[in-house]
Amino acid sequence: MEQLKILVVDDEARMRKLVKDFLSVKGFSVVEASNGEEAVDIFFEQKDIVLIILDVMMPKMDGWETCKTIRKYSQVPIIMLTARSEERDELQGFDLGVDEYISKPFSPKILVARVDAILRRSNAVPTDTVEIGGICIDKAAHQVTIDGKDIDLSYKEFELLAYFLENQGIALSREKILNNVWNYDYFGDARTIDTHVKKLRSKMGDKGDYIKTIWGMGYKFEV
Repeated sequence: MEQLKILVVDDEARMRKLVKDFLSVKGFSVVEASNGEEAVDIFFEQKDIVLIILDVMMPKMDGWETCKTIRKYSQVPIIMLTARSEERDELQGFDLGVDEYISKPFSPKILVARVDAILRRSNAVPTDTVEIGGICIDKAAHQVTIDGKDIDLSYKEFELLAYFLENQGIALSREKILNNVWNYDYFGDARTIDTHVKKLRSKMGDKGDYIKTIWGMGYKFEV
């Protein structure tokens, strides 16, 4: 999966490095800015920033002003860092559209956990569990339950069902399914998909009807 990019804005180089090190270990890409003006320039130059960690007290343009400027154009999640923990500061932050508010000193592990939670809420990070129509897939544990009962699937059947659920309501050609489930290096017969779908339907019982055949093209998963 492509690395998600986070902008860390703080006039203290030591603080930026601390936050960057912890985020990098968790697989995030981090860009840094030492003041609000620089942060605004970077944010509008680099279109793929998914979250901003923003210090309040900074030269040139403080965190409030930076937040206000970015909020005119974007709803990107923003976490504010401040040395002060007064209630009115927090309220001002939320009025400006801040998503989270963390007081210094803070635990970097807590910060990373907040980042992860916000990105999951904003759908930037795919969740490990998908549930549709009584079918629940836990991708991390590689388990499937239907109406609460465990279903025993082969590795490819599991991948195929997960792909169907993630693309609910979308017509999927056999070629597209091959490319995404069997990967681009698979040069076999597309009929292998039909065989897997047949087995998958039988193991799903009544829920197998959710996988609809589109004649001459492929399949569509629809509840």
